[in-house]
This record gives sequence, C-alpha cells and structure tokens, in this order.
Amino acid sequence: MESTRLNKYISHNSKYSRREADELIKAGKVKMKGKVITDLSTQVNQGDKVYINDRFMHPKNEFTVIVYHKQKGELVTKKDDRGRKTIYDNLSKRYHHFIPVGRLDYASEGLILLTDAPDVATALMTSSLERVYYLKIRGRVTEAMQTGMKEGLQAEFATKGAHEKSEIVSMDFKPFIGYKIQKDDPNFSKLKVSISEGKNRELRRFFGYYDSEVMDLKRVEFGGVSLDIPLGKMRFLTKTEYHSLHTFLQGIRKPHKDG
Repeated sequence: MESTRLNKYISHNSKYSRREADELIKAGKVKMKGKVITDLSTQVNQGDKVYINDRFMHPKNEFTVIVYHKQKGELVTKKDDRGRKTIYDNLSKRYHHFIPVGRLDYASEGLILLTDAPDVATALMTSSLERVYYLKIRGRVTEAMQTGMKEGLQAEFATKGAHEKSEIVSMDFKPFIGYKIQKDDPNFSKLKVSISEGKNRELRRFFGYYDSEVMDLKRVEFGGVSLDIPLGKMRFLTKTEYHSLHTFLQGIRKPHKDG
C-alpha cells in the first residue's frame, strides 16, 4: 500500500466521509502508533493501525457496488436545502454512506452506480467507460447534430440545457461512441446514444447548442452494467459485473513503465 492521507484512509475503510474524518481528527478521536493524531496532513503507511474512539478500524480489502434506478424528481445528493427528495430517501440506511458514481439531474431517470469505496467511485467517474442513454428531443435530428455526434464539437457558448447556477459557458464535446435514430419527427425525435463522459449535463448542453431541448433522458448502461430493475429499486452487481470491474481497476492501477 502506498502512503494515504488519513482522512481518505478513514473514509475508504469506514462509514465516515472525508469531511467527517477531518472532524474526528480535529476532535482528538483518532489514534495511530499509540498517539492521538490531530494533524490533518498525516499519512497512513503499510502496517499502520488506526483507531477511532479507541476501536481498531479494520482495513477494508473489498468494496461493494450497487445499481439504483433513479426516478424523475429525485436528486443525486445527500441533502437538499429546498427539501426535495433525494435518492437516499428511497435507499435503505445501510447504503447512506455510499458514494454516487456521477450524477443524473432532477428531471432525468435511469442507472446510478453507488459504492462504499471512494477510490472506486473516482476511478469510474473519471473513466471513459461507455454510458448509454435513451433521449427524446424536441424537433428533428439535424445533419449538424449528426456531424457533431460523429466528429465532436467545440462550443464557445453551451449554456442552453445547463443548470441555472452553472458557471461553465464553453464546452468541448468528444465524438459520441455511437448513436441510433429511433424516430425522426418535426415534433420530437428519439435516439439511443453512447458517450464516454457525461459530465455537466453534457447531453442537454449538446442538443441545446443546436437549439433543441432534451425532453426525456434515461441512462440505461454504464461500463457494461445494464439497467434491469424497476424504478426506485436497487440491486448488487453480479459476479460477472464484479469481475469486469476488478479487471478494469487492475488495468488503471498498473504502474506505467518508462521507455
């Protein structure tokens, strides 16, 4: 094990978030090597034993990932200052410390992965694994849209479809992995699209750039994990899905050799 910052080590191996871990450290409730640790920059090395409230924290060698079918009208956050429903309101308390892998906005539905391992969440969020969506957009699928999906797009102004509080104005859209037009109509069209990112309301901004509104958005796949459960329900990954995930993680964790 490489040295790891103490708050990250605690959050990875317990129910506490990094912020909560910092508070525990500040409060003098964390011990290591027989001493109370109050320095937030402390590093944990191989063989170090960490105690919280004088109880040994067993290192977690495995992690859990669950699939949740997010409903429209739910937020992917722990709490909302406006009192709106979140995915955690619908999940058992045993999963309330799980971290969502990316987001789906309030008006969208579909597959959300959640995990109890922060490093796994980060690896998946920052990966270029395939994300598959079903979309319903206002109007036809234009030639310009298809060119943008095939070749990518550098948009100086990509604010249509963005969250009202977003400060991001320009965006670079990578070429889509693929797309299929399922219905092309003057009133509304339907597509199945595959992309490799999906951040900052990417799809809503992409079609907004072409003056089209995304009326419905549903994510049905992430990195080979498919949505096969009813709205508001969850499941664990299958053995096959866990095997694929472990293979992916091993691949990105291999040290790079020079030359």
